[in-house]
Amino acid sequence: MARISKAHHSRPLREVVAEALRRQIEEGDYAPGDQLPTEPALVARFGHSRTVVREALAALRADGLVDSRHGVGVFVLGPKQPHAELELFRQATEKISDIIEELELRVGVEVEAAGLAALRSSPAQEAEILSLVDQFRDLVEHGQSTDEADFAFHLAVAAATNNTRFRGFLEHVGRRIIPRVKFRTAMGGVDPLPNRDAILLKEHEEVADAISARDPDLARDAMRRHLQGGIKRYRALMRTRPADGTG
Repeated sequence: MARISKAHHSRPLREVVAEALRRQIEEGDYAPGDQLPTEPALVARFGHSRTVVREALAALRADGLVDSRHGVGVFVLGPKQPHAELELFRQATEKISDIIEELELRVGVEVEAAGLAALRSSPAQEAEILSLVDQFRDLVEHGQSTDEADFAFHLAVAAATNNTRFRGFLEHVGRRIIPRVKFRTAMGGVDPLPNRDAILLKEHEEVADAISARDPDLARDAMRRHLQGGIKRYRALMRTRPADGTG
């Protein structure tokens, strides 16, 4: 089965494990409905910690490839099938205006999600949101990629609404709705805003604190500031790019 070669060591281990499992699902090694091996079995196969395996599985869940059934295991949903009506989210783009429009749509969905999470989240869901803030902070302090942690945080807030439609929306469009992932892919790996992680961390903390305080208005305001902050950052970036038709 899949082993991780030394050639991949420059990449986060969770991404390498997720890519190996994703490839097996897409190539049919695991059919829809099949149960993935247990966490201990995946730890033994790839030779990495449970944390790495769990983060890899979280990335597959975010992409809609697998589903976790509490107390049972992780099951394959099948290769992701594109949906034409939401394909716009999945396409790489150099147009900052596209990213701004997507962020504006997210304001309409995720601001309300934050308010509902403040009202409805269980203690376990609240703890998960706070844990993901801690994980984001640790990644920032160690200079590591925060892409997966960023998306996982937004998924956790959506899940804490206890309305499956919110999480389902984010899972459907996938992690590429995070603008820097989409834009960096189009730009050949160049990060458009390399110094924004400390800002994002503070914004995530404010959202999490408001949810913990059970203050829906404060939570909505914090999420709105977070997403509108992204819009402002990309508008500023658009002003600095040459007028080449891509912005």
